[in-house]
Amino acid sequence: MTIKIIKSVIGGIVGTAAMTMVMFIAPMMGMPKMNPAQMLSVMIGFPIVVGWLMHFMIGIIFAMMYTFLFIKVVKKVNNNVLKGAIFGMASFIFAQIVMAIMGAMMGGMPPMEGSVILVMIGSIMGHVIFGVVVALFIKEE
Repeated sequence: MTIKIIKSVIGGIVGTAAMTMVMFIAPMMGMPKMNPAQMLSVMIGFPIVVGWLMHFMIGIIFAMMYTFLFIKVVKKVNNNVLKGAIFGMASFIFAQIVMAIMGAMMGGMPPMEGSVILVMIGSIMGHVIFGVVVALFIKEE
């Protein structure tokens, strides 16, 4: 394994953990409850442990995409925090598209709790935090 792959795997795990912690703390700040692992497991009809594995695997894959693709796209941006925020927004948009496709293929999405707008804001916050943590962890050399 190259150092970039190792950093991507660890960065994806750390970024996903940071994002997940924010999602679990969000209800204490007035945001709706968000549990991405539960949503994934309900959609595919598997136990929640599979949802957790998928959630972290997706985070690792996104971190790999950051390392091997996205850095090249934003090479003119000199600030890692800004790169991460841009990547987080891109991840959010990509995740929404994929979830809509999965929902259509699997017969619908699980029902959301609370305001759709607040869920979207919380999801954006989580993805931006994920992107920033990944960018700071991986840092372009």
